Amino acid sequence: MKTVDLFSGCGGLSLGLHSAGIKVLAAFDIWDAAIDCYRANFDHPIYKEDLSNSKTMVDIVRGFAPDMIVGGPPCQDFSHAGKRSEGNRADLTKAYATIVTSVRPTWFIMENVDRAQKSTAYEAARAIFKKAGYGLNERVLDASFCGVPQKRKRFFCIGKLGEKDGFLNSTIDNSLSHTPMTIREYTGNSFGVDHYYRHPRNYCRRAVFSIDEPSPTIRGVSRPVPEGYKGHDGDTADVAGVRCLTSAERALLQTFPPTFKFIGVKTNIEQMIGNAVPVNLAAFVGRAITSYQPGRQPAC
Repeated sequence: MKTVDLFSGCGGLSLGLHSAGIKVLAAFDIWDAAIDCYRANFDHPIYKEDLSNSKTMVDIVRGFAPDMIVGGPPCQDFSHAGKRSEGNRADLTKAYATIVTSVRPTWFIMENVDRAQKSTAYEAARAIFKKAGYGLNERVLDASFCGVPQKRKRFFCIGKLGEKDGFLNSTIDNSLSHTPMTIREYTGNSFGVDHYYRHPRNYCRRAVFSIDEPSPTIRGVSRPVPEGYKGHDGDTADVAGVRCLTSAERALLQTFPPTFKFIGVKTNIEQMIGNAVPVNLAAFVGRAITSYQPGRQPAC
């Protein structure tokens, strides 16, 4: 299956799909730092393009004759960490839907934060997909049940021409783990700690976590333990003596292999790591697609 990756970032989705046996022909993004990182890790090309220009992008993408288009339009306007309002970047969701339905590949994947499913931007994109004849499988997946040691919930809209809505549910359900993956299960004790600090969005939330549970969502920033942190009742250990995770450890929790090359300044690297689709989550979705057998009844 031949694929084009839009809004590729540094390449988490591309890498996961590749490991599931899906051939990525090309990638597109607008951020120079992510483009440089992607280029350092893949043999196929990545192009700098303004993906809001759907007319130009349709002509470019059509030239690759892809079987599938994948991508995650920037999610900051829908993010739990953001202002929780829909701004100009939400228009990229509609642009993505326009590109997909104009090129008309057999499959597409659109990925975003879980709350994006309830946005007006997604509602408009969904209408575009349905009008073009795509059956939609809409699921929020918890990455910790998909081979990722991280409790990261992401929304996937997986479309296939001519299918019924919900067509992939039984395939997905049969592949989910029965228990969430912990950090220790995935890494052993390669971090050399049993507990670590992850800066909370506010001090009403805990900040010290155990490696015997999935990590919370890896975000695009990593802050050290502040001197004034007094602890939280939910912390798994006393804050004294714990540390925050390194960039390499955070990338590992996103299931990037240790051989993946992150290049650039630290702030950009942290943002790329936090923005990425976990590699194993992408692989999970890719395997569900490649193993799908038409004619199965969707799960209720």
